[in-house]
Amino acid sequence: MSYDAEHALSAAREAAAAAADVIRHYWGRGVAVEWKADATPVTVADREAEQAIRAVLAKALPQAAIYGEEYGLEGARDGLLWLVDPLDGTKSFVRRTPFFSTQIALMDRGELVLGVSCAPIYNETMWARQGGGAWLDGERVQVASTGAMAQASLSIGNVRTLTADARWNALGALIRDSSRIRGYGDFCHYHLLARGGLDLVIESDVNILDVAALAVIVREAGGLFTDLEGRAPTLDITSVLAGAPAIHAQALARLHHETAG
Repeated sequence: MSYDAEHALSAAREAAAAAADVIRHYWGRGVAVEWKADATPVTVADREAEQAIRAVLAKALPQAAIYGEEYGLEGARDGLLWLVDPLDGTKSFVRRTPFFSTQIALMDRGELVLGVSCAPIYNETMWARQGGGAWLDGERVQVASTGAMAQASLSIGNVRTLTADARWNALGALIRDSSRIRGYGDFCHYHLLARGGLDLVIESDVNILDVAALAVIVREAGGLFTDLEGRAPTLDITSVLAGAPAIHAQALARLHHETAG
């Protein structure tokens, strides 16, 4: 299915900006919180932001399906597919913590080809498209060239599942051997990774809507973005190992060695 990649990226950025207007509006006045069946919160800001995104994307690329956090799948998954999380980090949003974002990505027959990550209160937007590099508010960014774990900065996100995994000890060893450990979480540590402020991000409990756009951004910034098994991201992704190439390779080898042992 043919499409103009630059036009699609422009639409994704426009959609993210429209969502940001909605989110800022409700951030200023506060919102009531509802709870979904999976015990995660949702607000009117989530829903209205996704509606704003869908309106822009459907007009700009009507041949593409849209899969969103709040309103599900509209269209088929096997061609052009927009992946939308209008407010990733709702728990932070309702607790007045500005570490949340809008995530929009486009998948073409199973391959992620562009992504926009907009953090409206943090005041930072990153975007990337396949072959076009990664950008932070108009400035091109690159991952760090760190080559040794002893000089690496690691960030750990949601690792609840990993705590019961055979690789938990390997993660502990990585932390001991690294330069420093942080836990920025959500969009923030991926933005830092893409612009050279971190060297490795590890998470064991994610879904594709959380990370699709960030996968494109990290990749186009020169990094590697896989799951904890070293596989490229798919619609079924549940974990992340993302990093500068040399650090990613070392971490993956050590995690696999622990599992094999």
